[in-house]
Amino acid sequence: MGKLVTEVRSFYSLKELSERLEEKIDSYKTVVEEYNQRLGSLLREMEATHGKEEWSKEISSLQKSSKGGKNKGKKKEDSSSGWVEFKDIILSTEQKGEAHILFEATEEINSKITQLTKIRDTVEDLKKLGLGEDILYITYLHDEVPEKIVLRKKNGKEAREKFEFMATLYASKSL
Repeated sequence: MGKLVTEVRSFYSLKELSERLEEKIDSYKTVVEEYNQRLGSLLREMEATHGKEEWSKEISSLQKSSKGGKNKGKKKEDSSSGWVEFKDIILSTEQKGEAHILFEATEEINSKITQLTKIRDTVEDLKKLGLGEDILYITYLHDEVPEKIVLRKKNGKEAREKFEFMATLYASKSL
């Protein structure tokens, strides 16, 4: 199964949860850097193929439409904008369309980074409260962002499961 959008996951310490958040933040930052590089290359290519003035107008309209397209449903596009609706998806064959989705994706990912950073800071504040290591943090994650945490006292079995190690060792006698 791929990534779950909604998930319930247990963490054995706030440190473990904090590390998971930091990994996600770093991962998203890497994706944003990659998209920004692609976008930069695409914009340079568009500037070379279009005139400087026309190119500037197109880019500012892309930025405005990407910021205006915050609604969760699919927004209707007209064919004059370079997008065509086909059943449940919207299609484009233009470079401007690619630039548009890169703008939109980086904006969405940056928003996710902001959310995760706020949650990480909140977890750090929880650490300062001195919650013990004998607590299990059952966490409701929605779209990889912790939204709710149930605090449960670990019983002996749960603590043992975390540190259980099984191995089979083989020893051979050297001649």
